[in-house]
Amino acid sequence: MSTDVPLERVRAQIGAVLGAWGLAPDLLETTVEAMVYADLAGIDSHGLSMLMMYEGGWRAGKLDLRARPRVVREGPATALVDAGAGLGHPAGVAGMRLAMEKALAVGVGAVAVRNSHHFGALGYYAALAPPRGLLGLVTSSTRDVTVVPTRGTAPVLGTNPLAFAAPAGRNRPFLLDMSTSTAAANKVKVHELNGWPVPGGWVVDERGRPVTDPGQAMDLVWRRRSAGGGGLTPLGGTAEMASHKGYGLGVMVQLLSSTLSGASFSPVRNRTRPAGSPDDIGHFFLALDPRAFREEGAFEADADLVLDALRATPPAEPSLPVLVAGDPEEAARAARTAGTLAVPAPLAEQIRAICGRCGAPYLL
Repeated sequence: MSTDVPLERVRAQIGAVLGAWGLAPDLLETTVEAMVYADLAGIDSHGLSMLMMYEGGWRAGKLDLRARPRVVREGPATALVDAGAGLGHPAGVAGMRLAMEKALAVGVGAVAVRNSHHFGALGYYAALAPPRGLLGLVTSSTRDVTVVPTRGTAPVLGTNPLAFAAPAGRNRPFLLDMSTSTAAANKVKVHELNGWPVPGGWVVDERGRPVTDPGQAMDLVWRRRSAGGGGLTPLGGTAEMASHKGYGLGVMVQLLSSTLSGASFSPVRNRTRPAGSPDDIGHFFLALDPRAFREEGAFEADADLVLDALRATPPAEPSLPVLVAGDPEEAARAARTAGTLAVPAPLAEQIRAICGRCGAPYLL
């Protein structure tokens, strides 16, 4: 069962917990906005439900809520930011804003972030670019090793997501936000919280067989109760469905996000660093000014032509029109902005327990 909770109460609940943990007001505001963005967009796996993971990191001493992102290396078009083992949301906003300022100054800005933590939905950061007339690309490594490579039996990579946003003219900006696995790991958590079966092809066991039971999927992906392996599949699901492409994209994201910034590669980190060490996640932010390539407005006008042509494609099923990336999230946002969020009873109870442990009021 779920309870419909007004979004402002969800926002207030996240803020109350983060404030009770001691997060500074400006960093708290940034983090709340990024988390509520995920819930508004229907990405329930990256909003309110992330408080359990963040509490675990904070109580284990891995997460420094006093940390502030700082630039440690910089050039005209590039920068390296150290997140100081703090929450990833403030580091993500700082990295994207810095990339955008450089793009506005010289046409392109590339910023890498190291020593960060989970920072929610990547689309939030990519979407900061189009209002400034810019294109934005964001990638991130992950803490958890959950994805089984093509032809493999044990997980080696994370879900390694990427997001891309581009401005348009009369259309809303294009926004792609995706994991390089068939499904994000936190979506398995959402299915277990709601008691929903996991779609076939998302998760395989240690012998490569599909897993649809949400509890068993959580055991394989999050609770790691199978010593023999198993986990999420790369985008594509199986070798026959070209999962090598998702596998390759995942490695590309790893190299951009962590190898470039000097952040960790989780399988190595987990073997070589003591328990309780910061996650040392890496992010990458690229901003491009289309005016460095074309006359002002030309890119946006042509982007409209592309988006219009895609949406005008005859649908295979008349009741299901052809969409472009970002349309489902925009529809969810339109439905939820003035309304409520369905909070599953198990999630509400976990949030209540967090509030009891930190002294924050329970508001859901």
